[in-house]
Amino acid sequence: MGQEVILIVIVVAFAAFMFYNSRKRKKQQGELATKMVPGARVMLSFGLYGTLLSVDDEKVTADVEIAPGTVVTVHRQTLSRVVDETASDIETTATPEDESKPLDLHKDAPVTELNGEPIYGERTDDVDRGKRTTED
Repeated sequence: MGQEVILIVIVVAFAAFMFYNSRKRKKQQGELATKMVPGARVMLSFGLYGTLLSVDDEKVTADVEIAPGTVVTVHRQTLSRVVDETASDIETTATPEDESKPLDLHKDAPVTELNGEPIYGERTDDVDRGKRTTED
């Protein structure tokens, strides 16, 4: 009897969790739809940025200007988010002390190696060129 009660509680909790996530997703989609107005700077789901020109609800398409004079027509669902011009995703400010120091993650490792392995395309002097390390 105790195992049945635990199973019922788990099923009810799972259903409540699904209901909560569904409401949360609908709320986010509603907020996004209100921000998707012509002239808004948007990011498409594949990482392309542009300015939204128009949205056609009947054809489920949107016209996005990605460069001056270059307009692409995409499916409306590819409009992933509205980009806030005042905030940036990546911190781009550099301090004068950061500019003077070279970026060296492994101070003792040579530049041509990554985790002890040579970078693709780099030649190493200690490799016997006549021997192959892997079989094709």
